[in-house]
Amino acid sequence: MSNLMNSVNQRTNIVGQNRLELLIFRLLGQQPFGINVFKVREVLQCPELTEMPGASPHVRGIAHLRGVPITVIDLSQATGGKRIEDLKTAYVLVTEYNRNTQGFLVGSVDRIVNINWEQIMPPPKGAGANHYLTAVTRVDDKLVQVIDVEKVFAEISPVDEEVSEAVKSQGADVDVSQMTVLVADDSSVARNQVKRALSSIGVNVELVNDGREALKWLEAKAKEMGGDITSKVPLIISDIEMPEMDGYTLAAEVKAHPDLRKIHIILHSSLSGVFNEAMVRKVGADQFIAKFHPDELASAVRKWMTSH
Repeated sequence: MSNLMNSVNQRTNIVGQNRLELLIFRLLGQQPFGINVFKVREVLQCPELTEMPGASPHVRGIAHLRGVPITVIDLSQATGGKRIEDLKTAYVLVTEYNRNTQGFLVGSVDRIVNINWEQIMPPPKGAGANHYLTAVTRVDDKLVQVIDVEKVFAEISPVDEEVSEAVKSQGADVDVSQMTVLVADDSSVARNQVKRALSSIGVNVELVNDGREALKWLEAKAKEMGGDITSKVPLIISDIEMPEMDGYTLAAEVKAHPDLRKIHIILHSSLSGVFNEAMVRKVGADQFIAKFHPDELASAVRKWMTSH
């Protein structure tokens, strides 16, 4: 399995091409699931786990990897399935996102596939509000379900979503009450986190589910206003990995559009530690912020909303 992952850090050449690479795995049974390779730091057979008293029942224990303790979450159990019983044949996906490193216990690991974000579709309508899917796609004529690991982790280890009183009291240099920040993210958890943080400092927020929906909304607003919309929509906050159009492609499209190019763009991603400033500049974005730190996000929003 180490051969499968040894080139992950060299895969950044697909950035900006609206492509991603999915690591295909299974929990229990034959249903394939996927996770973005950029989230995965390491894949290994399940090591010996130390029990963690008082932890969530979905936490199977702590793995000690080269002296570093990593919390291991049973991904099947955490998403409403059965517990993975046979740890000797199971694998751990060591992931790095949301400024944390954690492990997800899975039944087996298959391979990596390279696909276009346009092949990644939102979950089917009618799935309800409590499902754990962020997207679906087809690989070898099989439906692959992409799990919303942000939702899984947020339920087990909630983050502080409140903007501090110190940041709230800073105020803005200009009146932002007539402005709107567009937020694009395929995770309902992430969208609501951003909305709560920005609403607490008096910022109006429009929420969309992916980059393509964001671009359509912006183009419609530009048509309505007859040109440059920067005075009304000075800022976009976009996730990077989204169905149909990723955040890098959205940023490039916005900066190439004559009526949208002056809008500031914050790329707000759980893929901490992977995307550097050079990649942000490549597509014309203004800033990268790793999820989720409400004070940092609120301060950045104030800065870019008033810097015209």
